[in-house]
Amino acid sequence: MTQTPTAKNSKSARRSESGEARAFFTVPAKHPMVTVLGSGDSLLRVIEAAFPAADIHVRGNEISAVGDASEVALIQRLFDEMMLVLRTGQPMTEDAVERSIAMLRAEANGNGDGTETPAEVLTQNILSSRGRTIRPKTLNQKRYVDAIDKHTIVFGIGPAGTGKTYLAMAKAVQALQSKQVTRIILTRPAVEAGERLGFLPGTLYEKIDPYLRPLYDALHDMLDPDSIPRLMAAGTIEVAPLAYMRGRTLNDAFIILDEAQNTNPEQMKMFLTRLGFDSKIVITGDVTQVDLPNGTKSGLRQVQEILDGVDDVHFSRLTSQDVVRHRLVGRIVDAYEKYDGRVGEQRSGGAQQHGRPPAHDGRGSHGK
Repeated sequence: MTQTPTAKNSKSARRSESGEARAFFTVPAKHPMVTVLGSGDSLLRVIEAAFPAADIHVRGNEISAVGDASEVALIQRLFDEMMLVLRTGQPMTEDAVERSIAMLRAEANGNGDGTETPAEVLTQNILSSRGRTIRPKTLNQKRYVDAIDKHTIVFGIGPAGTGKTYLAMAKAVQALQSKQVTRIILTRPAVEAGERLGFLPGTLYEKIDPYLRPLYDALHDMLDPDSIPRLMAAGTIEVAPLAYMRGRTLNDAFIILDEAQNTNPEQMKMFLTRLGFDSKIVITGDVTQVDLPNGTKSGLRQVQEILDGVDDVHFSRLTSQDVVRHRLVGRIVDAYEKYDGRVGEQRSGGAQQHGRPPAHDGRGSHGK
């Protein structure tokens, strides 16, 4: 896509003087326009909505954009990145276009370091299974995956839906298949909101199983379901509650501790010291969803202070911008963060005024 000055007529001359520019992009004949514009122009509508001040036109296999020079430059970059993705044989989706635009805008606004391009993020394959490929979908996810490759212990910290556990599981299966490790160990603390094991019906296994079910579900996405019982029977894959890790040394293994916000400090220390030779540990959790009894400190919150700066330990932090579930999930996460911030300000303000909590404004959790 090449930028050119606007044509020399009276209207375009005024636009040129105001800093606007024109850019052209020609789609190679081997790529049908539907792969660039989307079915029913769905991708084009996403781009037009993201750049409302620019005029984007399509004629044949040529796309033109007219508008503010900085916006046109971003549109040019976007189509260049889209073509790089399409050349790998991977289709572009509305979500991928939206995330590409977000990455390019962050870079243009000085919020990114520019070391990874949208095409590099969207085309990094982690694992292929049964006709589908698992890839990072955001820049932070790519950096999280890269950190797992580079470090022995990695913490993935962020809200629900950011792919913390799923990507770690994909890296574990990849490591097993490439013989980097001989076994995968998946563990969780058996603590959930409002429930305790002693009050659940059934045997110990039946009580524990619901807490580990999300890990089984992820395994079924990545491996032939028929092979999972065989691998578990052989000890190649182990799914167990955190209490079962005590007293063990875990060698030649890829170990994932999920829901780590529900560990207490003693459990976190116990788990970290299970690390054996030729092993890798990934610890995932969301510090905003702690289900521990009141007064119990989260081991995941504390460990960030203890291990900060320790060599070969990496903390990857994901945000609502990295949520890869329904887009409403990201908005829900943001809404809760804003609400928690307002409540915190109200409480601190009330404490300063006569030591009393602030009066309730009657709006509840709905706010404005």
